[in-house]
Amino acid sequence: MFFIVLLQPYVIMAANKTEEQKSSLVRQYKDFEIRFYPSATIATITSKAKTYKDLSGPGFQKLAGYIFGGNESNTKISMTTPVQMDINDSLSTMSFVMPSGYTKENLPKPDDPGVRITNTADEYVAVIRFGGYASDEDLKFYSEKLHNLLKENGISHHGNFRFLGYNPPYQFINRRNEIIVTVDWKEK
Repeated sequence: MFFIVLLQPYVIMAANKTEEQKSSLVRQYKDFEIRFYPSATIATITSKAKTYKDLSGPGFQKLAGYIFGGNESNTKISMTTPVQMDINDSLSTMSFVMPSGYTKENLPKPDDPGVRITNTADEYVAVIRFGGYASDEDLKFYSEKLHNLLKENGISHHGNFRFLGYNPPYQFINRRNEIIVTVDWKEK
């Protein structure tokens, strides 16, 4: 255990070098912010899982299989952040954002037919951040908190509240998690 604690500065430095999905801060509020995310290319799996716990492990394995060479050309694709999850009562999804040098057209075809390559739409989102290891209780708590903050500030939203995770599981400190939801935002 002592060895793992000693490695944490290296783990944090390595995580800080990981490419992060492009976004721009639009407006900072006291407890949340509005961001703009331009279109991105993502690899996604769909699951009947209804909880973070049930989606995170199996979803990560399928997507990691694709980027670690489970594709038609055995190409290894760099990991990026964040890992995105849309967990709900019908069909849930987990997505990896592809590195900025890739497009839907130049990515290798996944070996697993359950991995789909798509492009996201441009969107404005409200974002609330929290630390530690995420749990289903955290996702529910921060989704409700963000919902209430948006209501208090007269900002309408639509779609599901989604989870963004930024850190590898072996990073114990300085963990970054976010809940996001699409908002109706007009540049002022």
